[in-house]
Amino acid sequence: MRSHDVDPRRLRDVVAVVLAGGRGARLDPLTRDRAKPAVPFGGSYRIVDFALSNCLNSGLKRLLLLTQYKGRSLDRHLNLGWHRFFCRDLGEFLDVLPPQQRVDEHWYLGTADAVYQNIYSLEQAAPRLVVVLAGDHIYKMNYQALITAHEESGADVTVGALPIPRAEAAEFGTMAVDGSGRVRGFREKVADPPPYAADPGKALASMGIYCFSADFLLEQLRLDADDRGSRHDFGHDLLPRLVETHGVQAFPFRDENRKRDAYWRDVGTLDAYYEATMDLVEVDPQLNLYDEHWPIRTHHPAYPPPKFVFADEGPDGRRGEATDSLVCPGAILSGGRVQRSIIGPGVRVNSYARVEESILFEGVDIGRHAVVRRAILDKDVRVPAGLQIGVDPEEDAARGLTVSAAGVTVVPKGFEFAEVALPAAARVARVH
Repeated sequence: MRSHDVDPRRLRDVVAVVLAGGRGARLDPLTRDRAKPAVPFGGSYRIVDFALSNCLNSGLKRLLLLTQYKGRSLDRHLNLGWHRFFCRDLGEFLDVLPPQQRVDEHWYLGTADAVYQNIYSLEQAAPRLVVVLAGDHIYKMNYQALITAHEESGADVTVGALPIPRAEAAEFGTMAVDGSGRVRGFREKVADPPPYAADPGKALASMGIYCFSADFLLEQLRLDADDRGSRHDFGHDLLPRLVETHGVQAFPFRDENRKRDAYWRDVGTLDAYYEATMDLVEVDPQLNLYDEHWPIRTHHPAYPPPKFVFADEGPDGRRGEATDSLVCPGAILSGGRVQRSIIGPGVRVNSYARVEESILFEGVDIGRHAVVRRAILDKDVRVPAGLQIGVDPEEDAARGLTVSAAGVTVVPKGFEFAEVALPAAARVARVH
């Protein structure tokens, strides 16, 4: 089912609730100044753009987006790039709801509590169905297929489900299902998840995507709020309890990515984020960003086209070039060479510099003769001339930089490097 197959009339009484307040502690330092859904991905995008694009492409235009931690960057991104897609006069909206403490005097205690604390906004929208989504995953999905399956099954709640290797399943909620797809057991983040019957080497993981009948959801949220022993979380509390008392159905993930293998990524750690991003520079990446039938939308700053200057020949000649890379608008490769990297908007790579297998966020400046290898550089980082990053992880750690388990160096926003002394030959080249 493609976006042009959507009948918007069927979705006028459906509200999507996007949970976008995640702290993203395992992505630190990328989340020191922004929530996880606001972390840049693929050069031009933010992580939240994927869930929001899925909503638009699915015909869902009544959205409540719940924020919490460090929401300024996310709120600015939505104001600049997303509100224009929704027309209030047609009953469409994208309402950003920070914690308001209207129900109790605390921040969100869990995912269920986040929705409960905004119960008044839900009631005001008066939906028939509610789709609850995580705003921090990378995937393409038509939610209308989920809604149709929910209505046809008569379930009280339908859960998006995806088989994943059991070795990776301890970080997710996992389900045991019968032959009809009814969920018979739900366990959140356990060391020994139940094997998936169709493939015992895998477990059936929850994608953090739920479809509820609205009246049923509101009733269950109120009951959970009164339960003092609850953690007020969909995965830890609501779903395990509902499996025992009501009809919970698993919905097999249907990918809109037009690839052989289903693509869904939780980029919750630095290494998972790095690997998912670096896959984009492959000749045939698993995630197709060039699919006109399922576009991923975002805010595009008013940058000019990318520019490549200098083409001196020879091993020491300065040459502005990028190979096997994504280069965003506004980037200038001024005699620097880039290989297998993501170059964000407004980045500058100066003469004789080399950037390899790295991710550069917006506004990064790489000085002459600098080397950046297997690194992530946050917004507006300035790398002094001659400095090496990612070449020696121990040296990077001694500078106070984060080095991931897989050896990826991460430079946080605002980090200030000490200037380095350039060799004599480099100093001569610098003045020409």
